[in-house]
Amino acid sequence: MPRGKKTRGKAGYMISAVAEMYHIHPQTLRLYEREGLLIPSRSEGNTRQYTQEDLDRLETVLNLTRELGVNLAGIQIILDMREHMKQMEEEMRAFVEFVQKDLLPRSEEARERVQDALVRVGHPTLIRSQIALHKNK
Repeated sequence: MPRGKKTRGKAGYMISAVAEMYHIHPQTLRLYEREGLLIPSRSEGNTRQYTQEDLDRLETVLNLTRELGVNLAGIQIILDMREHMKQMEEEMRAFVEFVQKDLLPRSEEARERVQDALVRVGHPTLIRSQIALHKNK
């Protein structure tokens, strides 16, 4: 799910509680929001509400900055890549389910024929040809 603007979401933690829990200044959370790293929900009174999903994402951001020294631009790239990988995993899972459900033979005999048709092949090895050896001389 792409991270867009969230409004009127589930109840969550207020900015002061999150700042205290993670030993960071509320301005840091506001900066992360301005940079698009965190997008908390808003209450009816427009107060930021951080959900568990937001806290998990914050923990990732803090780990990247504190432990690995990644800057904010790098964090955005990493988070975008993680989101893209998550989408790809979901698409691959759906594809595998489709293949298993709709394309694989249904009878046991047909499955055995398919199984017998598959041949396990070892890792390929590279062999230099005599022509390549003579060219290098």
